[in-house]
This record gives sequence, C-alpha cells and structure tokens, in this order.
Amino acid sequence: MTYDFMRLILFFDLPVVTKEQRKIYAQFRKFLIKNGYIMMQYSVYCKIFANREAAVKHVGVLGKNVPKSGQIRILLVTEKQYSKIEIIVGGKSLQEELVNGDSFIKI
Repeated sequence: MTYDFMRLILFFDLPVVTKEQRKIYAQFRKFLIKNGYIMMQYSVYCKIFANREAAVKHVGVLGKNVPKSGQIRILLVTEKQYSKIEIIVGGKSLQEELVNGDSFIKI
C-alpha cells in the first residue's frame, strides 16, 4: 500500500461581535489545535493525512464540530501540490517552521 499524503486546508470566518461568539470562536480554534491542525495564517489552518481516505473520513468528524454560524471552507490537496505554495510577502508562520522542522530557534 502506498501513502499519498494529503493536506486538508481549512479556512474560516466566524463572527466575534458578542461574548458568546468569541467563546465559540475560541472553542473551535482549540478543537483544531487539539486535533493536530497548524496555523498557516489567521483563520487558515492545515493538517496532514496519510492518504485521501483518512482525510475524507476526518471531514465527517470536522463537520460534527463546526460552529453553526460563520463561514468554513475546506480544500484537500496532495502534499506535492501543497509543497508548491509560494509565499509572496512574509514567510512561514513560526508554528509551521517548528512543526515542519524547516528551521529552529537559537537561544
């Protein structure tokens, strides 16, 4: 069996006007982090999966844990496609660098 790694990229825009909405936002963000997502940018998270089947299965889990309001979108891409992302301004987030092992912090 071969492994064709897949990346699930999740984009979300949740309302944060009321105290309750901010609480829901924080709970959803904590859910993502607890489940292995890393932050690419604010409100853009990604997670790697061993294959497409595992990623699709996780979409079902995700669907049961999303807030009822706001906008949430997902995009599945192969690891090869993901590796071709070009950063035009700035760089990788600190979390991306630490998780992917691309760099390290000198103390």
